Amino acid sequence: MPHDPYRALYIHVPFCTSRCAYCDFTTQAIPAGAPVIDGYIEQLIERIRQLSREGELAALETVYVGGGTPTHVGSKNLTALLYALGLSMHLTPEVECTIEANPESLTERMVADIWALGANRLSLGVQSFDDDICAVLGRAHNGEAARRALAAAQTRFENVSIDLMCGVPGQDRARFASDVREAVSRGVAHVSIYPLTIEERTPFARMVRAGMIDQPDEDAQADMMEDAARILRAAGYERYEVASYARLGFESRHNSAYWAGVPYLGIGTSATTMTQNAHRRMRVQDGQVVDDLDAVQMAAEDMMLGMRRSCGVSLEEVERVAQLLPALRQVLSDLEARGLVVRDAGRYKPTERGWLCGNELYGALLDSASL
Repeated sequence: MPHDPYRALYIHVPFCTSRCAYCDFTTQAIPAGAPVIDGYIEQLIERIRQLSREGELAALETVYVGGGTPTHVGSKNLTALLYALGLSMHLTPEVECTIEANPESLTERMVADIWALGANRLSLGVQSFDDDICAVLGRAHNGEAARRALAAAQTRFENVSIDLMCGVPGQDRARFASDVREAVSRGVAHVSIYPLTIEERTPFARMVRAGMIDQPDEDAQADMMEDAARILRAAGYERYEVASYARLGFESRHNSAYWAGVPYLGIGTSATTMTQNAHRRMRVQDGQVVDDLDAVQMAAEDMMLGMRRSCGVSLEEVERVAQLLPALRQVLSDLEARGLVVRDAGRYKPTERGWLCGNELYGALLDSASL
């Protein structure tokens, strides 16, 4: 269908050193240097060239290479991928280009190579600096390896993000707070905080069924999330979306694109493409349509996505969308009465409680399309 230009590009690299106990992503553990890796990277490069010839990469503002573990494919493959991107689109310094990395496969040489080819942001999958917690999660690194990788990343990159996980079996508030404080002390620009969720078909799910571990305590996770917010805010980080904190100017533009309803391209196994115009929004994964929304459903989704960001949605946006969703004003009024949103400075914004009770908040806004 005729569509608005794509503004964001996600490239999926589905390989890892090993699979973590909580992971249900589309990825496989195979040895570094396996021929299947080279073949997959060649396919990605050919797809990038094809999309470039079709003019689909001309308006991109962000690129995110994720996984899996992109750094597991090695410096040769990763630099070949970035070189192809540089030839196929305007990979200028103004384009945010993020590479996901894991500590066990990131080296100073790789950092220098990808920085020279246009990457300007690194997202490091730390999860914890605590050796015991890394072992519980099944991570392929320990705390010291995470510290070494972070130091290597910072030899070239000012814009370094790390992920931390809370609610892990054996992790109490003090241990998690220590991880957050260490992130601050090491000068990272961006921190994403994720509560552990038990997904089906993972080792953790089997352990829960066997009674070896308990389901995560949601109240304990909420306490840890509040601790993280307090520590990071005191250190000068702002929470700009539900899971992410950044120093001023280091907010992830790619993350924000997803919550702003920006059209995005996905390349690689399981990567999702979101195509839209004024009347229709479609998401396609591996050649299959997984979402097909009309203008009314799009408007409800935009309101929901807006509430994943700290800035929320403006009253002007609400008035515009209310022309399509007559129930929206009442829904927002009800959410405000329940303490899930607040009206502030001409905007509806999510409250802390709204984020902690996200299913209620997001569900109410999506349901406004059918009221």
